[in-house]
Amino acid sequence: MSHPLTIAIDGPAAAGKGTLAKRVAAHYGLPYLDTGLLYRAVGKLAAEAGGDLDDAEAMAVFAARLDTSHLDDGTLRGHEAGQLASRVAVHPPVRDALTAFQRSFATGAAGAVLDGRDIGTVICPQARVKIFVTASAEVRARRRTDELRAKGRDVDYARILAEVKERDARDAGRSVAPLKPAADAHLLDTSELGIEAAFRAACEVIDRSLANPNDD
Repeated sequence: MSHPLTIAIDGPAAAGKGTLAKRVAAHYGLPYLDTGLLYRAVGKLAAEAGGDLDDAEAMAVFAARLDTSHLDDGTLRGHEAGQLASRVAVHPPVRDALTAFQRSFATGAAGAVLDGRDIGTVICPQARVKIFVTASAEVRARRRTDELRAKGRDVDYARILAEVKERDARDAGRSVAPLKPAADAHLLDTSELGIEAAFRAACEVIDRSLANPNDD
Protein backbone atom coordinates (compact mmCIF):
# COMPACT_ATOMS: atom_id res chain seq x y z
CA MET A 1 0.00 0.00 0.00
CA SER A 2 1.18 3.51 -0.78
CA HIS A 3 -0.05 4.99 2.49
CA PRO A 4 0.21 4.00 6.18
CA LEU A 5 -2.31 1.56 7.61
CA THR A 6 -4.74 3.21 10.01
CA ILE A 7 -7.16 1.01 11.95
CA ALA A 8 -10.09 2.55 13.80
CA ILE A 9 -11.65 0.45 16.56
CA ASP A 10 -14.79 1.86 18.19
CA GLY A 11 -17.44 0.57 20.53
CA PRO A 12 -19.23 1.02 23.84
CA ALA A 13 -17.72 0.54 27.27
CA ALA A 14 -16.65 -3.01 28.25
CA ALA A 15 -17.12 -4.43 24.75
CA GLY A 16 -13.45 -5.43 24.72
CA LYS A 17 -12.21 -2.88 22.19
CA GLY A 18 -9.23 -1.76 24.28
CA THR A 19 -7.83 -5.25 24.78
CA LEU A 20 -8.52 -6.07 21.15
CA ALA A 21 -6.89 -2.87 19.87
CA LYS A 22 -3.71 -3.57 21.84
CA ARG A 23 -3.49 -7.09 20.42
CA VAL A 24 -4.11 -5.85 16.89
CA ALA A 25 -1.47 -3.12 17.20
CA ALA A 26 1.12 -5.59 18.48
CA HIS A 27 0.28 -8.14 15.78
CA TYR A 28 0.63 -5.69 12.90
CA GLY A 29 3.49 -3.71 14.43
CA LEU A 30 1.56 -0.45 14.62
CA PRO A 31 1.61 2.37 17.21
CA TYR A 32 -1.43 2.24 19.50
CA LEU A 33 -3.45 5.07 21.03
CA ASP A 34 -6.10 4.60 23.71
CA THR A 35 -8.00 7.82 23.07
CA GLY A 36 -10.05 7.39 26.23
CA LEU A 37 -7.03 8.43 28.27
CA LEU A 38 -6.55 11.81 26.58
CA TYR A 39 -9.08 13.85 28.54
CA ARG A 40 -8.01 12.14 31.75
CA ALA A 41 -4.40 13.11 31.07
CA VAL A 42 -5.30 16.72 30.36
CA GLY A 43 -7.38 16.94 33.52
CA LYS A 44 -4.62 15.48 35.66
CA LEU A 45 -1.91 17.69 34.14
CA ALA A 46 -4.03 20.76 34.77
CA ALA A 47 -4.94 19.77 38.33
CA GLU A 48 -1.33 19.04 39.24
CA ALA A 49 -0.31 22.45 37.90
CA GLY A 50 -3.06 24.20 39.87
CA GLY A 51 -4.97 25.20 36.75
CA ASP A 52 -8.59 26.31 36.70
CA LEU A 53 -10.45 23.37 35.19
CA ASP A 54 -13.41 25.61 34.39
CA ASP A 55 -11.27 27.95 32.24
CA ALA A 56 -11.68 26.68 28.69
CA GLU A 57 -8.74 28.54 27.19
CA ALA A 58 -6.40 27.58 30.02
CA MET A 59 -7.37 23.93 29.64
CA ALA A 60 -6.79 24.14 25.89
CA VAL A 61 -3.18 25.11 26.63
CA PHE A 62 -2.71 21.90 28.62
CA ALA A 63 -4.36 19.91 25.83
CA ALA A 64 -1.96 21.43 23.30
CA ARG A 65 0.99 20.36 25.47
CA LEU A 66 -0.16 16.74 25.71
CA ASP A 67 2.37 14.09 24.70
CA THR A 68 1.94 10.34 24.41
CA SER A 69 4.35 9.92 27.33
CA HIS A 70 1.69 11.44 29.57
CA LEU A 71 -0.58 8.46 28.87
CA ASP A 72 1.68 5.97 30.63
CA ASP A 73 0.46 7.05 34.08
CA GLY A 74 -1.41 4.13 35.61
CA THR A 75 -3.55 6.42 37.77
CA LEU A 76 -5.33 7.75 34.69
CA ARG A 77 -7.74 4.82 34.87
CA GLY A 78 -8.81 5.71 38.38
CA HIS A 79 -11.98 7.42 39.54
CA GLU A 80 -10.32 10.76 40.29
CA ALA A 81 -8.87 11.06 36.80
CA GLY A 82 -12.29 10.26 35.40
CA GLN A 83 -13.83 13.10 37.36
CA LEU A 84 -11.17 15.51 36.14
CA ALA A 85 -11.74 14.35 32.57
CA SER A 86 -15.46 15.10 32.76
CA ARG A 87 -14.67 18.69 33.72
CA VAL A 88 -12.24 19.44 30.92
CA ALA A 89 -14.11 17.50 28.22
CA VAL A 90 -16.92 20.07 28.14
CA HIS A 91 -14.63 22.75 26.67
CA PRO A 92 -14.75 23.00 22.84
CA PRO A 93 -11.14 24.29 22.63
CA VAL A 94 -9.97 21.19 24.51
CA ARG A 95 -11.94 18.91 22.21
CA ASP A 96 -10.50 20.69 19.17
CA ALA A 97 -6.94 20.31 20.47
CA LEU A 98 -7.39 16.62 21.25
CA THR A 99 -9.05 15.96 17.90
CA ALA A 100 -5.96 17.43 16.26
CA PHE A 101 -3.76 15.29 18.53
CA GLN A 102 -5.57 12.10 17.53
CA ARG A 103 -5.51 12.90 13.82
CA SER A 104 -1.81 13.69 13.96
CA PHE A 105 -1.16 10.34 15.66
CA ALA A 106 -3.34 8.50 13.17
CA THR A 107 -1.59 9.93 10.12
CA GLY A 108 1.96 9.14 11.25
CA ALA A 109 4.26 7.46 8.76
CA ALA A 110 4.22 4.24 10.81
CA GLY A 111 0.43 3.87 10.65
CA ALA A 112 -1.68 3.47 13.80
CA VAL A 113 -4.40 1.69 15.72
CA LEU A 114 -6.76 3.96 17.66
CA ASP A 115 -9.65 2.89 19.86
CA GLY A 116 -12.45 5.07 21.13
CA ARG A 117 -16.02 5.99 20.38
CA ASP A 118 -15.77 8.28 17.36
CA ILE A 119 -12.58 7.22 15.61
CA GLY A 120 -14.20 5.86 12.46
CA THR A 121 -16.88 8.54 12.28
CA VAL A 122 -15.10 11.76 13.32
CA ILE A 123 -11.38 11.37 13.98
CA CYS A 124 -10.37 9.09 11.10
CA PRO A 125 -13.26 8.77 8.64
CA GLN A 126 -10.70 7.79 5.98
CA ALA A 127 -9.18 4.96 8.06
CA ARG A 128 -8.37 1.96 5.91
CA VAL A 129 -10.04 -0.44 8.36
CA LYS A 130 -12.90 0.36 10.73
CA ILE A 131 -14.15 -2.13 13.27
CA PHE A 132 -17.06 -1.48 15.62
CA VAL A 133 -16.82 -3.81 18.61
CA THR A 134 -20.01 -4.43 20.53
CA ALA A 135 -21.67 -6.86 22.93
CA SER A 136 -24.97 -7.01 24.77
CA ALA A 137 -25.37 -4.72 27.75
CA GLU A 138 -25.81 -7.77 29.98
CA VAL A 139 -22.54 -9.35 28.85
CA ARG A 140 -20.65 -6.08 29.21
CA ALA A 141 -22.04 -5.51 32.68
CA ARG A 142 -21.02 -9.04 33.70
CA ARG A 143 -17.50 -8.45 32.39
CA ARG A 144 -17.19 -5.18 34.27
CA THR A 145 -18.59 -6.72 37.45
CA ASP A 146 -16.14 -9.63 37.29
CA GLU A 147 -13.26 -7.25 36.60
CA LEU A 148 -14.06 -5.08 39.61
CA ARG A 149 -14.62 -8.06 41.91
CA ALA A 150 -11.26 -9.46 40.83
CA LYS A 151 -9.77 -6.22 42.12
CA GLY A 152 -11.40 -6.78 45.49
CA ARG A 153 -14.32 -4.40 45.08
CA ASP A 154 -17.78 -5.31 46.34
CA VAL A 155 -20.04 -4.38 43.41
CA ASP A 156 -23.59 -5.26 42.46
CA TYR A 157 -24.26 -6.62 38.97
CA ALA A 158 -27.67 -4.94 38.70
CA ARG A 159 -26.15 -1.54 39.48
CA ILE A 160 -23.35 -2.06 36.96
CA LEU A 161 -25.90 -3.09 34.33
CA ALA A 162 -27.91 0.06 34.96
CA GLU A 163 -24.76 2.17 34.65
CA VAL A 164 -23.80 0.47 31.38
CA LYS A 165 -27.23 1.14 29.89
CA GLU A 166 -27.17 4.73 31.13
CA ARG A 167 -23.77 5.36 29.57
CA ASP A 168 -24.84 3.75 26.31
CA ALA A 169 -27.81 6.10 26.10
CA ARG A 170 -25.66 9.11 26.96
CA ASP A 171 -22.93 8.23 24.46
CA ALA A 172 -25.37 7.47 21.65
CA GLY A 173 -27.54 10.50 22.33
CA ARG A 174 -24.94 13.24 22.65
CA SER A 175 -25.05 15.95 19.99
CA VAL A 176 -21.29 15.98 19.37
CA ALA A 177 -19.63 12.81 18.03
CA PRO A 178 -22.30 10.33 19.18
CA LEU A 179 -21.37 6.67 19.57
CA LYS A 180 -22.35 4.85 16.39
CA PRO A 181 -20.66 2.61 13.82
CA ALA A 182 -19.36 4.26 10.67
CA ALA A 183 -21.34 3.32 7.58
CA ASP A 184 -18.42 1.24 6.31
CA ALA A 185 -17.39 -0.26 9.66
CA HIS A 186 -17.22 -4.01 10.20
CA LEU A 187 -19.41 -5.00 13.15
CA LEU A 188 -17.80 -7.42 15.61
CA ASP A 189 -20.14 -8.73 18.30
CA THR A 190 -18.09 -10.20 21.13
CA SER A 191 -21.04 -11.32 23.26
CA GLU A 192 -20.20 -14.98 22.63
CA LEU A 193 -16.49 -14.54 21.89
CA GLY A 194 -13.42 -14.74 24.08
CA ILE A 195 -10.49 -12.44 23.38
CA GLU A 196 -8.71 -15.02 21.20
CA ALA A 197 -11.74 -15.57 18.98
CA ALA A 198 -12.40 -11.82 18.78
CA PHE A 199 -8.77 -11.23 17.86
CA ARG A 200 -8.88 -13.82 15.10
CA ALA A 201 -12.08 -12.30 13.73
CA ALA A 202 -10.54 -8.82 13.71
CA CYS A 203 -7.42 -10.09 11.95
CA GLU A 204 -9.58 -11.71 9.27
CA VAL A 205 -11.23 -8.35 8.60
CA ILE A 206 -7.89 -6.54 8.46
CA ASP A 207 -6.19 -9.18 6.31
CA ARG A 208 -9.03 -9.04 3.78
CA SER A 209 -8.59 -5.29 3.56
CA LEU A 210 -4.83 -5.62 3.09
CA ALA A 211 -5.33 -8.22 0.38
CA ASN A 212 -7.79 -5.95 -1.46
CA PRO A 213 -6.40 -2.41 -1.07
CA ASN A 214 -8.64 -1.01 -3.80
CA ASP A 215 -11.84 -2.60 -2.48
CA ASP A 216 -13.60 0.28 -0.68
